[in-house]
Amino acid sequence: MKKVALLLSVLTAFGSAPAFAGDGASAPIIYVSCFRGPWEEVIWDRANPVFVDSLIKVGYDYPSAYAIGERICRDKSLVNDAEGMKREMIRIFNESPKYHNPRLRARSY
Repeated sequence: MKKVALLLSVLTAFGSAPAFAGDGASAPIIYVSCFRGPWEEVIWDRANPVFVDSLIKVGYDYPSAYAIGERICRDKSLVNDAEGMKREMIRIFNESPKYHNPRLRARSY
C-alpha cells in the first residue's frame, strides 16, 4: 500500500505528498488508498474502503465515490506515481463541485 496525503490524502506504499481543500484548518481529508499487487499491471488494483468512505464524507454519493476510486486506482498511467494520483484526485475534485461542498477547492502544498 502506498501513502499520499491529498485534500485529500492518498495512501499507497511508495511515498506521501500533501494537498488540502478549504482553509486548511478544518478541511476534510480524502484518503486515496488503493490495493496494489506486486505487478506493474493493474490486475488486482481497486479502491480500499477508506478511500471510498472519505469521498462520501466530503459529499459524494456511494456510486460516485466508488467510480472515482476505481478511476484512480485502475489507471495504468498512475501505477507507482503517488504525485500523479494526487494531481488526478485534485483535478477530479475541482472539476466536480456539484458532488461535494462547492466552497472547497483542493490545493497542493
